[in-house]
Amino acid sequence: MTHERESLWDYGRYAPRPALHGHVLVGVDGSDEALRALDQAVAEAGARRAALEILHGWPWAKHGAHEVRPGGPEPETCSLLERAHAVLESAVARVHEQAPELDVTATLTPHPAVAELTRRGEHAALTVIGSRGLGEITALVSGSVSRRLAGSCSSPLLVVRGEAAYGGLEHGVVLVGVGTDTETEAARFAFEQAQQRGARVRVLHTCVLPATSGAGPVVSAERLQEELETKGREQSAVPQRVVATLREKFPGVVAETDTVWGGAAESLVEATRAADAVVITAHRPHARRPAPRLGPVTHALLHRAHCPVYLVPAG
Repeated sequence: MTHERESLWDYGRYAPRPALHGHVLVGVDGSDEALRALDQAVAEAGARRAALEILHGWPWAKHGAHEVRPGGPEPETCSLLERAHAVLESAVARVHEQAPELDVTATLTPHPAVAELTRRGEHAALTVIGSRGLGEITALVSGSVSRRLAGSCSSPLLVVRGEAAYGGLEHGVVLVGVGTDTETEAARFAFEQAQQRGARVRVLHTCVLPATSGAGPVVSAERLQEELETKGREQSAVPQRVVATLREKFPGVVAETDTVWGGAAESLVEATRAADAVVITAHRPHARRPAPRLGPVTHALLHRAHCPVYLVPAG
């Protein structure tokens, strides 16, 4: 493939453009995982009647023991650049086949994947990536990228996992995990997804049983049973409070609430077997710690969920 350009490093038609607003952003690298993410992004953009931006990384990655930079070996550099253009052209063609009416922008970026996806996704309605990528040279999306984006994104992020296509009603359920009754933004997002898909919402709250060790005073079996019942009522009320106002705003969406005793990570991963998508809150890091470790729930879902994972920033 040959492109007319003023110099080797001319971006051509894929030059970075001013940031869009309210669009769907998707990262691609030519891998099968990225193609599945692209298909999901097309469906998401169509459901929102929003523009789609396809982002691919400039091939300045390590190639063997050397870094490809301007001024490097021209044949090798040119080959990588042509490959980058080919990835974007193939992605755009795939979108046009699926949704010819969709407004599509393709961008080739010279910046690191996480930084550019985070920056360009600040004003996006949704950023979409695959759970992992395959290429070492032109890969934009990888497992490490999805993990780092989960800790840095300031707008909703979709990590594509599982086999079901967007809108598939294999289960007809959008699952949302809540730890407290303040996680209303994730719940609202789940209701919006369910409304778009014609599905119902399952709000799952997990909690740990009270400690019953012998460190404190002896408690009778009757007293312990009373405490457990009180704790159960308190915890069962958490998901009910989350959906109380949302039921009014989304009258056409059926919602069920459930409280499970046990570990949140394991419970949610298991629950994704019967869901078409799962939504959780992405707690933003402290200003002094811009790239924290992921919590156990987020980490478990990114690696083991049986369906796509939506992370919705809080605040």
